[in-house]
This record gives sequence, C-alpha cells and structure tokens, in this order.
Amino acid sequence: MKRMHLVVLCLATGVALAAQSQPAPKPRARELGISGLIGGTPGTLDAITDVSGIEVGQTTLIAGEGPLVVGKGPVRTGVTIVHPRGRTSSDPVFASWFTLNGNGEMTGTTWIEESGFLEGPVAITNTHSVGLVRDAILKWQVSRPGLQPWGLPVVAETYDGGLNDINGFHVRDEHVFQALDGARGGPVAEGNVGGGTGMICHQFKGGIGTASRLLAADAGGFTVGVLVQCNYGGRPGFRVAGVPVGREIADVLPCRVGDAPNDRGVTRPCDSPANGGETADTEQGSIIVLVATDAPLMPHQLKRLAKRVSLGIGRMGGIGTDSSGDIFLAFSTANPKSAGATDRARVDLIANPRMNALFDATIQATEEAILNALLAAETMTGAGGLRVYALPHDRLLGALRKYNALK
Repeated sequence: MKRMHLVVLCLATGVALAAQSQPAPKPRARELGISGLIGGTPGTLDAITDVSGIEVGQTTLIAGEGPLVVGKGPVRTGVTIVHPRGRTSSDPVFASWFTLNGNGEMTGTTWIEESGFLEGPVAITNTHSVGLVRDAILKWQVSRPGLQPWGLPVVAETYDGGLNDINGFHVRDEHVFQALDGARGGPVAEGNVGGGTGMICHQFKGGIGTASRLLAADAGGFTVGVLVQCNYGGRPGFRVAGVPVGREIADVLPCRVGDAPNDRGVTRPCDSPANGGETADTEQGSIIVLVATDAPLMPHQLKRLAKRVSLGIGRMGGIGTDSSGDIFLAFSTANPKSAGATDRARVDLIANPRMNALFDATIQATEEAILNALLAAETMTGAGGLRVYALPHDRLLGALRKYNALK
C-alpha cells in the first residue's frame, strides 16, 4: 500500500477551507436546463440554505489508495452537519420524520416523535460512525454557554464500506467539531464531500446534494429546501425528469482496479474491453433526506411533508428495497421560541388544504437534490481498488434530447 496522506477538507459554503487546488464546481441541474423539466421555481441558491437561518458544515476525509488495510485505509468518508437556526441558536424547531424502508439509522427520532421538536443540529455520516458523531455533538453542546446542557442528537447514516475503510473508524471528534463550528449559510458543497464522500448512487458516484423550491405568492411564498446523502439505487431503473437514463447509460458501471477484493461484489477489471453488462450491487445502499421550510407547520403536517420525499425518490427510480435505509426528516423554522413556553404558546400554522403546494415543492426539490449530488460527484477509486464513475453530463444531456425532454 502506498504511503497515505490524509486530506481533511472543512467545507461549509461550497468553498474548501483547506486544499486550495479544488476543481471548479460542475454545472448543476439548473445550469444544465434540467431544473425546469423537474418543475417548480428554485430559490436563489437552489439549496437548503435558501431557508433563512440554516447553516451547513462538512468535513471531508480522503486518504490513501490500494488494497484495504483495516485501520489504515483507504479513507473516503466524512460528516455533514445542518443547523436549523444556525450554529449559535439553541431554539428548537418543530419536526417530524418518516422511514420508507428501515434498514438504517437516525438517532434521536423517538424524542422527535414524542415531543414534536428537533433540538440541536442534524448530522449525517457513515454507518459505523453514528455513535461517535452523536457523542461528539453532545461534547460540543455541553461545552457552549447558552446551548442546551443535555441532548439526544439526531445522527443519520448511509454505508460507504465499498470505497471507504469503514471498519477503521476514521471519523474523529475533531472532524465533527470542524463541521459544527465551520457551518455557514450560502452555497453548499455537493458530491464527494462530508458524509457523502464515499457514497454510490444508481451505480454512479453519489454523495451530498441539495435543492430548493419557492412557492408562488398565492400559495404563501414559502421556501422548501432539501439536502440528501445519496447512496441508493440500481442502474436499470434510474430516471431523470421521466427519461430512462439508466437504460441509455448502461455501461460505466463500478469496476475493480488491480486484484484486491472489495465488499461490493464487483469483479470486472476496469481495463476490460466492455465497460458494461455487470449488474452486481444493483440496489444496495440508502438515502437520508432532510427537508426544511419556513412555512408554519406543526409536527403532524411535517410528517406529511416527510412522506412526500418518497415520491421524489420514486421519480428517480428508487423503490425502497429491503436492504435500503431510506429515512427522512422534515422541520420548520417558523414559530421561534415555541419550545421554551412554560404555560401556553401561540403558534401560527397553515390549513391542511394549503399543503399541496408544499408537497409538490418537496417532491421537486428531492428529485433535483439527488440529481445535483450525481452531477457534482467526481469519479472515485477507493478501498480494494473499487472505482465508481461520475455520471457523464454529456451522455445525460444526450439521453434527455433523445427523448425530446431537452432541446
């Protein structure tokens, strides 16, 4: 194994705070003209941070190459943090959660279900780092004046053990602290960053993605923002704006560099003449989705919003397979200070018949956030020589044009 060099990137607003030579961001769905095919009106940033007050922080860990040596690497992992009201606020938000398929983990959801509030940040990481990230958030919270002195942190996961030395437990307290303290509003880094660093989506390189939708004035003028950690789905059913892109790009499947084994069942050498025809690992993995809005919603309404995420995933070709952990959390930044009331709290809420526009916005933003994760991701080679290719933009656009979805 070659000598390892640990690269730690703290990415908060899409700018690397370390490693000055990061490549320029790739075009997103909006820039490629695909956002209009999905529908709705994106916000200024087309990101979860279009919801005022939200801050996102990410720490990315990349080190080593070659055969897997547990405890040493290769490392392809990280952590993503979302602060609903910013990193300095201790004011809870109304929240609810939903699971499409439960082969996954999101801690803290029992109290959310009971109380109706999300207290503190939400973190997303790899499957085997959930406990450490949870405990690190507690250490961060109890040491900061004015923040809650106890907690049941919300930490979710997807599995990156194909590309990453997941059993090496490379995420440390300091990496969580970096993401918590480095969180900011503004543009959000996507693709191979944060908790999404080592993730695979529809057998392309996946990761972190985000998008937003603005409701029309007559629907309240509210904002819905979505952030995903995309690590699910097979290739055959993969669709973009209704077009069967997975059938049109049936090759560029994951492959193996060298002879090292990997845990994803991928045996085809990358230098083989035919880059296609192999269907191993068609539906392993999971997806975590966070939905944020400034619409005044109560927990039961936010539960309804979280359920609609399933339809956005379905539009992309996800079916919530048995091995997938598809877990979604929705929260509202409206009604500040409601959780601190000791007697009665007066809250604002919209009537249930006004929810339809929010449902539509959630579905659209989920679909586009997944696509943005795929569009931003770069080809990656990780543990055991597993190589996962980025979604080729030119071929995606070619498929959309072939079906007359895009001119």
